[in-house]
Amino acid sequence: MPLTPSWRPSRRSVLAGAAGAAGAVLLSGCDGGPSGGDAAIPLERRMRESAVRDSGRLLERYDATAAAHPALAERIAPLRASVAAHAAALSPAAPGSPSAAASPPPSGGTGAAAPATGAGGPVPAKPADALAALADAERTLSESRTIDLAAAPGELARLLASVAACGAVHAYLLTSNPGATP
Repeated sequence: MPLTPSWRPSRRSVLAGAAGAAGAVLLSGCDGGPSGGDAAIPLERRMRESAVRDSGRLLERYDATAAAHPALAERIAPLRASVAAHAAALSPAAPGSPSAAASPPPSGGTGAAAPATGAGGPVPAKPADALAALADAERTLSESRTIDLAAAPGELARLLASVAACGAVHAYLLTSNPGATP
């Protein structure tokens, strides 16, 4: 039985969140002076670093899910690769520099077992629940990036919009076709 995507935020809630994020950015920059060391780092760089950290946590979640449910590894591998590509694209580092986010998923047969917990906590025992938890992580990150658009400079805003849309598609793909879940 296909699930209907009831997770879509309404246009009003997205706009309200974006307006709130923009207001917070405006209020935090009112005094013009450094406040805690972040003021010297440009906004775009801070936003990119935060986005890369968020993608890294999502990659950890994918890796933990694949380790806990090897039968799901092949199904989620393309989505994980896409998240790694997003992290690389969002990285403030120079193009061509090595990125930990773009590393391949850990192999299951090299001795040490991967942990059964990811950035979002323990991986559920049932494969379908593990996919749902992964979809929730994708959805949450997608919504967060959509809200961040209000404060992002032009090119970064376009990139965040694309990555947020891709995350929403990942969430849908992870919860669609439950018959394919082992």
